[in-house]
Amino acid sequence: MADNLRYWVGFSKVRGIGPARLRLLLDYYGQIELAWRAEAGELRAIGLDRRSVENLHKIRSTIDLEAELEKLARLGISVLTWESETYPKLLKSISDPPLALYVRGHLNPEDEWALAVVGTRRATAYGREATRLLVRGLVESGVTIVSGLAYGIDTEAHRAAIAAGGRTVAVLGCGVDIIYPGENRKLGQSIIEHGAIISEYPLGTNPESGNFPRRNRIISGLSLGVLIVEGPIQSGARITADYALEQGREVFAVPGTILSRSSAGPNHLIQNGAKLVAQVRDILEELNLTMIAHHVEARAIIPDNDLEATLLEQLSAEPVHIDDLGQATGLSAPEIASALTMMELKGMVRQIEGMNYVIAREDSIQYAVE
Repeated sequence: MADNLRYWVGFSKVRGIGPARLRLLLDYYGQIELAWRAEAGELRAIGLDRRSVENLHKIRSTIDLEAELEKLARLGISVLTWESETYPKLLKSISDPPLALYVRGHLNPEDEWALAVVGTRRATAYGREATRLLVRGLVESGVTIVSGLAYGIDTEAHRAAIAAGGRTVAVLGCGVDIIYPGENRKLGQSIIEHGAIISEYPLGTNPESGNFPRRNRIISGLSLGVLIVEGPIQSGARITADYALEQGREVFAVPGTILSRSSAGPNHLIQNGAKLVAQVRDILEELNLTMIAHHVEARAIIPDNDLEATLLEQLSAEPVHIDDLGQATGLSAPEIASALTMMELKGMVRQIEGMNYVIAREDSIQYAVE
């Protein structure tokens, strides 16, 4: 797997080959190295357009993949791919997860319990105070805060998370070697120390306007839900909310005065089904996050055998059906059922409605299973 990293880095630099087209290549070739070395005619026959093939050929003929890996190592930047065990599970579950995720800092297992907090760059005093209040409460409950390092609400969310002693993740619309906006360089360094700065864009990618709407799918994809604090009806925050809905995430909004344009977006979302947030508990209860400390403790349980370890690797805060566990692990239904029964007796997992399983949770929490 490690030997393949160079090819993932290479493909991340090819304009026109994103998650969908790389998946097409992997389905055809089976190995990313074979896809990287494929002939132009064959790539066209598979379904790649002329420009994508030309871009791939240009990158292949000019890039030194080994030098790229050495540069990343020198800068302390790690790269997660679909083959990486530590690739965020929530993000990997969306329809178009980044094929390569550049990381400065560290993504931890507990970052699975994350909430995106986004909003307008022109934050009001009310919006800033609401952000500080809610983020502080979320962090105290063990929630990781995800945002985009933009001016306004994003900046306030990152700062509040760090001030409260929590973790925060910033998703950039440029390479992780470029902190944008520049005024947030100091904040960016603090985020690296208290979480991570990540991007799907390779080093040296400038913050072009077209990159930011697309990066918003990563902000929502990393998170169990998205909280919109302030913003007009048409805004980057609204794009993040739309991605969240497409990805099956919860959308929350802080209500505001009808006299403020900055509150028009959240108010509109509430009218159309977003959950109104008046206090931190509104979010924690909706996402079943009132017992994160217990979840983390459960994750620390040492499995007694390889079978339990395999099943624990597939389970999370989200319900997983026993049939899906079978498909993911290749184990038989009797094997899985027997192991889960023992794990439930040990307090490691919990069965909820319809043969769905989660990491052990407090009994009073109610799960909504479709």
